[in-house]
Amino acid sequence: MTDTMSLSGAGQERAEPGRRKAPRERPTTAWTLFRRNRVALIGLSLLVAILLAITFGPMLYPNNPFEIVGIPMEAPEESSVLLGTDALGRDLFAELLYGGRATMLVGVVAAILSTAIGIMLGGLAGYHRGWADSVAVRITEFFQVLPPLLLAMVLVTLFTPSLMTITIAIGVVSWPATMRITRAEFLRIRELDYVKNDRAAGAGDFWIIMKTILPNALPPIVVMSTLVIGQAMLFEAGLSFLGLGDPNTMSWGLILGNNREQMLTAWWPVAFPGLAIFLAVLSVSLSGDGLNDALNPKGRER
Repeated sequence: MTDTMSLSGAGQERAEPGRRKAPRERPTTAWTLFRRNRVALIGLSLLVAILLAITFGPMLYPNNPFEIVGIPMEAPEESSVLLGTDALGRDLFAELLYGGRATMLVGVVAAILSTAIGIMLGGLAGYHRGWADSVAVRITEFFQVLPPLLLAMVLVTLFTPSLMTITIAIGVVSWPATMRITRAEFLRIRELDYVKNDRAAGAGDFWIIMKTILPNALPPIVVMSTLVIGQAMLFEAGLSFLGLGDPNTMSWGLILGNNREQMLTAWWPVAFPGLAIFLAVLSVSLSGDGLNDALNPKGRER
């Protein structure tokens, strides 16, 4: 009878050739979630376009940004160059192409520096707790009380103005948010079972931090780093606008600073670099928000 039932079942299966097994769902990756976010894709596309322009633009448009090519403050519609000239008669379009490199470099390097400081202090506080946590939190609170741009101005004025000085100053004042995120992640992860198992197996603190805790704490730290890039670019623009930039290195902030006195009489020398800074910061922010949603989909649902 069992054979009869099995044959009957087999016959029913053959009688329904159109019936198929449900396809196995593929795991949703962070990149898949990121691609579904149209706003994030717009931000990433804009960021890629800016990077391509400042990387290959000077090769296709090789005008020297420091060379005088016409009369000062020549409007775009009256000038022989694309976007007109600045207060010194220099090619504004060439300044934008070359200046974007320095501005982006400051943003990325300052973000790396601030992230490194934040991870070291936050990891020390979150893993060891106790007096180490208290000291790290007090240092962070001290830096958070002071306006970061004002503190960066003080640091820049103490040394010779240069692109490196500006980058280090911005990195030194931009780490508190990363420190707090790192500390919170370390406090959470250190109490999980797999960390306790590593500790019970005899793994040392350095091994646990570098191989177990830090890799699992990286997603929110990486997201914060992208936001620091935009903040660093704004700080560089602010410092250069106030006359604390490197006069020998072209940047978008330096263009603003060189033409700030003509702001009310000519719009293009400040409008174009201001627009470039706005679009660059916007693209980084949108990409960072999309990265946050992709790496933390549960947080987005909540």
